Amino acid sequence: MLSLLMQQKKIKYVFVVGGVMSGVGKGITTASLANIFKYKGVSVTAMKIDPYINVDAGTMNPVEHGEVFVLGDGDECDQDMGNYERFLDVTLSRDNYMTTGRVYQDVINKERSLAYGGKCVQVVPHIPLEVIERINKAAAKANAELVFIEIGGTVGEYENLLFLEAIKMLKYKNPDDVAIVMVSFLPSAFEDGEVKTKPTQHAVRALNSVGLFPDIIIARSHDGIDSIRKSKIASMCSIREANIISAPNVSSIYDIVSNFEKDNISATLAKKLSIKLNKKQIHSNPIIELSDKIKNTKKEIKIGVIGKYFDSGDYTVSDSYISVIEAIKYSGYKYDAKVNLSWVNSLDFETKDKISLASSLVGLNAYDAIIVPGGFGTRGVEGIITAIKYIRENNIPYLGICYGMQLAVVEHARNVLGLVDAHTTEVSPKTKHNIIDIQDGQKDKLIKGEMGGSMRLGDYVCNVKPKTLAHKLFRNKKIVERHRHRYEVNNRYISDLESKGMTVSGYSDAGLVEIIELDEHKYFIGIQSHPEFLARPGSTHPLFDGLIIAALKK
Repeated sequence: MLSLLMQQKKIKYVFVVGGVMSGVGKGITTASLANIFKYKGVSVTAMKIDPYINVDAGTMNPVEHGEVFVLGDGDECDQDMGNYERFLDVTLSRDNYMTTGRVYQDVINKERSLAYGGKCVQVVPHIPLEVIERINKAAAKANAELVFIEIGGTVGEYENLLFLEAIKMLKYKNPDDVAIVMVSFLPSAFEDGEVKTKPTQHAVRALNSVGLFPDIIIARSHDGIDSIRKSKIASMCSIREANIISAPNVSSIYDIVSNFEKDNISATLAKKLSIKLNKKQIHSNPIIELSDKIKNTKKEIKIGVIGKYFDSGDYTVSDSYISVIEAIKYSGYKYDAKVNLSWVNSLDFETKDKISLASSLVGLNAYDAIIVPGGFGTRGVEGIITAIKYIRENNIPYLGICYGMQLAVVEHARNVLGLVDAHTTEVSPKTKHNIIDIQDGQKDKLIKGEMGGSMRLGDYVCNVKPKTLAHKLFRNKKIVERHRHRYEVNNRYISDLESKGMTVSGYSDAGLVEIIELDEHKYFIGIQSHPEFLARPGSTHPLFDGLIIAALKK
């Protein structure tokens, strides 16, 4: 035991907090910083703290909160965890994610089991101490000497105070082992384009009010900031000018790593934390390589994404499908093709006006390929089924993910098998032909209202049938994919489906349908899992690769 403790490296901490407003890039900042240090020879890991009372992100509306990312161990978490996995090319676990609800739940469970030895359990110090314990556990599990922790939201919010208290406790005991990076927005409200530093000054003051001071300020703005603005922030916020990093908008998030290094951010942080860096990268950095590919790509293809999580008031928000977007881009750049994505609202295919419907359907021919990603509920489902029928009949390359696979099976049952009322019981519980039905064991959970964390989640084995498109793509008889669903293809209909041109090319060990494909089609494949969660810049996913190849041929 003593030798194990001696082997454990001393942990250093970088906390990334937000100033002025949310959504300015704390997650990508955290991922980029971790990437820089990893490829300079430092063992790192990354964590996300969400200030919500929710135990996990699984019950949150994706339009409001963004994509629910699923880890290999089945944890439903914030989309930033996906950024960490992609930028670090690692598989993270539930130890790398926490919410206020999860922290309180564990503290209460410990109190109930007398883990505190009869003490009066209080918000302070016990909640911050639980936070620190979780951070150290994740660092130890990854054998990391440097852990990057993103705190959701912005400083000054009531719900962040306990996490800031945890930083303060760590800093009190280990002042030289803790660094604070604030990502703050500098707005430009007028035609002259001058960025304003006052909101950032107020954000820093809010952080100061709890006894913390930023070591680095990432100054987010449209066009970057000049030395005058840096000087002003430095003098008003008591920080060295060299520690203010200009972070203008970039054409690709994969440019951020190189952009940060222009201001020597790794050297500044390493000096603060007394960390030794390799002068050169230890090996090629897939993020920098991808950034270069993006700049030099020649070909272009158009891919339509048919979904229903696009509209947020008057705005189109693509964060609900962020992993799908990145996965298809990685495969595109692999084949020297820039992917131009278009958001196609499934409600466009639910109009009763035959002329409008025909026009919307013909519009699908403009795309080189179509993706229907995952989703839940009844809204827009009939529109998706109508669109899939047109895609099938007109030989447009198609990838259906989770719900997109299930609705492709429903469409086939209705329009090829002739089972006109075929449906999923998620939408039509009393359908005569329950082509898609709830999994065994899930019905009781729904009756009891056990919704959170109760789906089929995380890694499951899929057995791929030889001599199929799936086998040609995966080149393997056994694959492992990440899942998030309650409903599945009803095995009673498999022989009927297969007699009419649909092949089930992948099964789980329990005999559940995992992959379907159409025999007479350029590229038509659906998968029950979420392949987008496994795509990386340096290791693309076969299903997206196949879609790109088919799109280029079209």
